[in-house]
Amino acid sequence: MIPSGGGVFEFHLNEKLLFSKKELGRHSDDGEILKLIEEEVG
Repeated sequence: MIPSGGGVFEFHLNEKLLFSKKELGRHSDDGEILKLIEEEVG
């Protein structure tokens, strides 16, 4: 994890951005990050 300020939450997998609170203007839903990981790794 990389600390940041201002409430920015981003999730990367293998240097690929999978979720960005800043870009979407919202936090992830329950299970959303796991679903994104599963979709990415197949």
